[in-house]
Amino acid sequence: MNPFKSSLYWRLLLWFCAVNLLVLVLGGFLTQRFVEYTTEVEIDWTTVAQSAEQVYDQGGQPALASWIGEQRHAGVFIEATLFQDGQPLLPIRLPSSVRDSLPGMLSADRSVVLRPWRGQYMYLAVEPVVGADGQQRQLVAISRSHTRLRPQTREKILLGVQLALSLLGIGLVGWWVARSVAKPVQALREATRRMAAGELSTRVDHPGGASRDELVQLAGDFDAMAERIEALVAHDRRVLQDLSHELRSPLARLQLILDLAQRSTDPMAAERYFRQAEQEIARLDRMTGDMLALSRMEGGLPGMEHERLDFAELAREGLQQVALEAEARHIDLQWRPADGPVEVVGSPVLLERALGNLLSNAIKYSPEGGRVELSVCAEAGQAECLVRDHGPGVPENELASLFRPFFRGSNAVRADGHGLGLAIAQRVAKAHGGEILARNGEGGGLEVRLRLPLATG
Repeated sequence: MNPFKSSLYWRLLLWFCAVNLLVLVLGGFLTQRFVEYTTEVEIDWTTVAQSAEQVYDQGGQPALASWIGEQRHAGVFIEATLFQDGQPLLPIRLPSSVRDSLPGMLSADRSVVLRPWRGQYMYLAVEPVVGADGQQRQLVAISRSHTRLRPQTREKILLGVQLALSLLGIGLVGWWVARSVAKPVQALREATRRMAAGELSTRVDHPGGASRDELVQLAGDFDAMAERIEALVAHDRRVLQDLSHELRSPLARLQLILDLAQRSTDPMAAERYFRQAEQEIARLDRMTGDMLALSRMEGGLPGMEHERLDFAELAREGLQQVALEAEARHIDLQWRPADGPVEVVGSPVLLERALGNLLSNAIKYSPEGGRVELSVCAEAGQAECLVRDHGPGVPENELASLFRPFFRGSNAVRADGHGLGLAIAQRVAKAHGGEILARNGEGGGLEVRLRLPLATG
């Protein structure tokens, strides 16, 4: 997985960038205030002014410039120079507010120390001094908080404070990230343990709030998996219960038949009992096969490849396969073909089984000498197969239960079967994205419609 496409990665990156930016701004601000406050000392501006005048008297402007650089480096002031007759001997950068009021302070010819910048530890000092030549001059300096702290020391303090704040910020963000990551992981661990203990209804329920990072998606996938496992296990249990219930009667009959055959002294009677046992065994085999097919389809595991096929041709072949069964009961099979190919995408094996079940069901419930009709057509983007018999039909209140496994209506008491044929046909229809409907036809009999989506492209 590409980490740059991970929402968790971008979330962590943004948080760490935000913390570092906050530490940079806050660290600089707090360090400056801390240094200004804790190292604030009074500067003897008279001594500083005399030192500046002495340097100027001895070496002129070059010596004064060199001395100002040394004092700035030592942290005595930020900007400074000597003024004579209201003019600076060396250039100095002054804010406009100070520049406007400076002439008045120079003409007063007295010591002035004030803080003209509200909220800042910055001072303006004006100190008069008399040179060796008798000239009256003034030292004008801008100082940071009256402090004499070397810039290197100030930078070290700033770096130390920023490092401490960075560690604190990263520690807090790391704790928050670890907590946000550990919460869904812990929920997943707890849910996994409960599932391993047999609690199949366990769900994680998407811990993590509104975030949709990979861990929350994993929790959602776990819930989907748990729901699927619970449905499969419940289905398998239901199938086993149904199968055990349905097998009880034929097994009991088979046991009775074999017992009678064993006790019979007449070879002809024993042979008849064995033929009946053979029929019961065949019935058990069909029932088991149908149950397994139904189980696979209900579990979403048909195990068949889907391909493009002609539904009309498949229905015609299915009609030929039940021809012998219909002939034995003198049932007339009527085929109404479609105008052209009716193509669908599906499993030919499963669809053939579904059509075979529908046709066998129609033949089974048709009166001897009756008629079964089969037609296929394409309409409104769907392929429709209609199977119609002319038997007793189904009571209206039983139509909704017709496709339920092992359901046998009140009209099916005398018919052979175990109530799985229509249920399998319905599962095949659902597995192909279609549906199956049943209703009583006009004039009697049952109409069953199998509808599938037409193939596109």
